[in-house]
Amino acid sequence: MGTSGTQVNHRQAIETSLDGYLHISKLGLLLDVNAAYCDLSGYTREELLGMHISALGESAEKVKANTEHIIKFGAHRFETIHRRKDGSPWYADVSAAYSEVNDGEVFAFLRDITDRKKTEAALREQSEFFRLITENLDGFVAVLDLDGVRVYNSPSYVRLLGNIKTAGTSSFVEIHPDDRDRVVQAFRKTVATGIGQHLEYRFMLPHEKGMRVMESRSGVIRDSMGRIKNVAVVSYDITERKRNEAQVHDMAFNDVLTGLPNRRLLGDRLKQTLAGSKRSGCYNALIFLDLDNFKPVNDRHGHAVGDLLLVEVAGRLKRLMRAEDTVARIGGDEFVVILSALSTNKVEAESLTQAIAEKICAAISKPYVLVTQPDADMQSTVKHHCTASIGVSLFVDHEAKPEDILRWADLAMYQAKEAGRNAIRFHESAD
Repeated sequence: MGTSGTQVNHRQAIETSLDGYLHISKLGLLLDVNAAYCDLSGYTREELLGMHISALGESAEKVKANTEHIIKFGAHRFETIHRRKDGSPWYADVSAAYSEVNDGEVFAFLRDITDRKKTEAALREQSEFFRLITENLDGFVAVLDLDGVRVYNSPSYVRLLGNIKTAGTSSFVEIHPDDRDRVVQAFRKTVATGIGQHLEYRFMLPHEKGMRVMESRSGVIRDSMGRIKNVAVVSYDITERKRNEAQVHDMAFNDVLTGLPNRRLLGDRLKQTLAGSKRSGCYNALIFLDLDNFKPVNDRHGHAVGDLLLVEVAGRLKRLMRAEDTVARIGGDEFVVILSALSTNKVEAESLTQAIAEKICAAISKPYVLVTQPDADMQSTVKHHCTASIGVSLFVDHEAKPEDILRWADLAMYQAKEAGRNAIRFHESAD
């Protein structure tokens, strides 16, 4: 009675199990199945009984190998593929045991792991897709833990770091010291808020091989519970782009020949000087300088010699000025100097400007030795004497517009020309 009750309980457990159940003879024939396996396979119980296990998807070779293993060790767990009645496959996680009863029998429970296998396949595809992207990306992909330690670096990092080990190292070590705190703070903000950051910073190459400018965008990777697990960072080397931008900016605001500020940048500097004058109450001066008889230099010796003269004049002017002053070339042989914060006393400011203007005249009038090289095998030397006519306008606060200040100095310069050149004239204000 007890034994019969146990058998009934076992059978009930088998029939109510969500896992498929197979009772297989040593020859591989199905002796018994449960309802769950019928549902998994699409066969009826009557169709399955007496069927060989290999007809359900396992090849005869695999059935033989698995059966021998089960018999040898008494139990075996493995994964395999079964096929439904309609031919569609499903993946099974098999737990099998061997009994010597009736000349040997196998009892097996099969759990459907098709969804897990599909997930694993999808993850493998994603991993392969990610690998292909990171290996062929022009940029650099890094996955960091919540302390900024590298968990993964794309192969492209070899271009920056060489073949050195990076896994487990801090991602902040190579950041330029002046940029490091800003980058660390942005990383911490990403970890705290889950919001990625966009940054530009300088990246130091190992072994003192130089520095690159990097642009990075970050994002977070979350676990199944929605918690932030890692930070992913995609970076691009924008060194060349920044260099090109600087060149474009330089061309827009600086004279190509002399490297001095051009008319556009001069306007900005003049506005800044006016703003500073409003705060300090100091007078400033704008000196408008035009070289005397410059055209004959070009006519007699060519534009190459004329350019050399302009470059030399620019150099002499820059060497005379303070760091806070501005020397600009606004076209042709015309130069402008802004003298900042001279004095709160107009008379004293005018006296200082007169002294500086005289120094400019003296520096410009010194002889020039201009060396050209028409071709690789010869040089040509031109000796030249040059003077300048100078017009000056004093200004303070916002009593005049920048264009008026420049116009007044220009008018004063023409007065110096009319006075016989190599002269200095001040614009006479209405007061």
